[in-house]
Amino acid sequence: MRITESTLAPADPVRYPDARVQALSPRFDKYHLPLAAIDRIATGSRWSEGPVWFGDGRYLLWSDIPNNRILRWDEESGHTTVFRSPSNHANGNTRDRQGRLISCEHGGRRVTRTEYDGGITVLADSFGGKPLNSPNDVVVKSDGSIWFTDPPFGIAGYYQGEKAQPELPERIYRIDPDTGRLDVVADDVSGPNGLAFSPDEEVLYVIESRTRPRRIRAFQVSNGGKALGESRVLADAGPGTPDGFRVDVDGNLWCGWGMGTPELDGVRVFAPDGEPIGHISLPERCANLCFGGRHRNRLFMASCTSIYALYVNTQGAPGG
Repeated sequence: MRITESTLAPADPVRYPDARVQALSPRFDKYHLPLAAIDRIATGSRWSEGPVWFGDGRYLLWSDIPNNRILRWDEESGHTTVFRSPSNHANGNTRDRQGRLISCEHGGRRVTRTEYDGGITVLADSFGGKPLNSPNDVVVKSDGSIWFTDPPFGIAGYYQGEKAQPELPERIYRIDPDTGRLDVVADDVSGPNGLAFSPDEEVLYVIESRTRPRRIRAFQVSNGGKALGESRVLADAGPGTPDGFRVDVDGNLWCGWGMGTPELDGVRVFAPDGEPIGHISLPERCANLCFGGRHRNRLFMASCTSIYALYVNTQGAPGG
């Protein structure tokens, strides 16, 4: 079922360079393309989340959580269609190293894999005999292991899932690629949300969303890449609201941002040392994003009701 037209023309012509792409530091200049502007490529969602790019099919998937569906935008036609409905209130999505869709689902409180034939395999739905809370976001490491956050946000009410009482602490988990074993890798993150690895996979960044202000924490990956060691606070979000994010090949963090006041809405870019270096202003809060396009140099931003896109002068790190 098609739900939008093929093009969404802006109300006014865009002047290059796009003033909505702002450098907060000279370090951002190399990533800004003066002849690229922000496009709104799809709309009609209630709460967009979890974008993931399928380069082999030239399409983007993302979750529309309250509407209980996953949507698909095709690069060639510009059309948006329903990919899956119901989606079990899917939230975060990514691909494994075999190209299969990995999804966090509030409904069923589980992490799933969509097989090549369209079948769905449950990878994790409980720990120690108790149901997970509501898996939120997910990333796949180069060894095939699957790492995901499990806060209780998706069972807090009926808007993004089914209301229920959490039976487990909020944690970060790892699924072993060989045995399927589920292990706790962190249990001291308040409201674990978006997560992503550094390009060398020596650091796992996690959004801590229940602290005030929110924080981005950086965990050292240990035990041969199977566990997490010491952590540090990479960045204090101040009045901002970081949510989902991805890392580019230079190790910069491109973070969904917003809430509070309109000038915060969009994407905030942090250098690997935590310095905020850039901001992409959007008319809506950005919840999550991913890199895509032929060269992984197009940033797709899931922002409340719409999806926005911007070409940038970098590439997304593999697996992100």
